[in-house]
Amino acid sequence: IIGGLDLPDEGVIRIGGVAAREIPAHKRPVNTVFQSYALFPHLSVRDNVAFGLRLKKVAGAEIAARVDEALAMVQIASFADRKPAQLSGGQKQRVALARALINRPRVLRLDEPLGALDLKLRKELQVELLALQRNVGITFIFVTHDQEEALVLSDRIAVMRAGRIEQLGEAEALYERPRNRFVSQFLGTCNLLEGEIGGEDGDELRVSTAYGTMYAVRQEESLPPGRKVTLAVRPEKVAIASPGEAGTNKVPGTVEQLIYIGSETHYILSTPGGRLTAYVMNSLLGPLGLE
Repeated sequence: IIGGLDLPDEGVIRIGGVAAREIPAHKRPVNTVFQSYALFPHLSVRDNVAFGLRLKKVAGAEIAARVDEALAMVQIASFADRKPAQLSGGQKQRVALARALINRPRVLRLDEPLGALDLKLRKELQVELLALQRNVGITFIFVTHDQEEALVLSDRIAVMRAGRIEQLGEAEALYERPRNRFVSQFLGTCNLLEGEIGGEDGDELRVSTAYGTMYAVRQEESLPPGRKVTLAVRPEKVAIASPGEAGTNKVPGTVEQLIYIGSETHYILSTPGGRLTAYVMNSLLGPLGLE
């Protein structure tokens, strides 16, 4: 719909404040970076990047200057005379970015552009893409199934299911205050505790669950006793304590499985109410020594 390949059933499309519904696809100020790069194999990097400007019949001197600027922007000027077959996946992705940015679009659509890259390179390019977007000031619409990638890159996230937006907002708001079960489980991992409102104690709700009585910060003005609710608890918010330590929201349990992944350890806990997952940072000397 943004690119003009399909028309909305209702509503208005505006790009830069200008109504775009009747503007044909080839005239919209929109460019796309594809997951498959879609580079011309017989053209050099320089010619791939210049392709759009040549179609628009831009003067040769201006093309050369803008190509040099675009290649420098994505840090591949030294590969200008190579063919795509001579490039790595990350270098190809930079060429695709330069080819899209050189047209100076109002909106740049990126369709899982880092999906084909290895983890280390993906993380490096995430930081570079974020800096690039801040530098050029173009709206990036970034499609991804990688939740961490969405959290790192986005000013606003739209979590979609079956063509509908489940929740739209800033990354922190969606992660800390998901609107429903789908959002809570899609953005990261979440322990979901089914319960029933038992009453209110000041600013806290008292919730009866299979894990025992839990106290939660009230998100709404009032929830009547007896109402069914679901408590969403992120694994990194679960602390592992010895049985004698004081505190509320304590659940007795045993370690069922321990997964060490370097920066943190994941604990799968067996409790009377069911399984719980806890993430503990290895900030000292590795995991807690629990088995």
